[in-house]
Amino acid sequence: MPKHLEELKEKAKSEPVAAFLDMKLIELAEGHARVSMKLKPEHVNFNGMVFGGIVMSLADQAFAYGTNSVITPNVASQFNIHFVAAANVGDELIAECWVAKSGKRVCISEMAVTNQDGKLIAKATGTTIPLV
Repeated sequence: MPKHLEELKEKAKSEPVAAFLDMKLIELAEGHARVSMKLKPEHVNFNGMVFGGIVMSLADQAFAYGTNSVITPNVASQFNIHFVAAANVGDELIAECWVAKSGKRVCISEMAVTNQDGKLIAKATGTTIPLV
């Protein structure tokens, strides 16, 4: 595994937001990342449904790892998400990021969030700007 990917994996072990939400990096390669998270009762909103921001946070975490696997550091300039189906407390969600385009000025990625059965929960796209 290339050195920059090893360094990113090490950073992932102590990232505050991932620890707070109990997200786990399960796969990392150049231009690709997978992150998982088990949904808890604390993730439910006042309507009794899993809060969309939790699903988005998981997609964003995969997005961060995926884009930083090709160029680091970079920051998000755009994130768009479509919620396709509801997630439930107890579900194990997996967010996956694929970098579609990586350049000197912009990096464009696609993300998908599925549950433990492979059911599509959300699709997202994002753009980052390299800071180097």
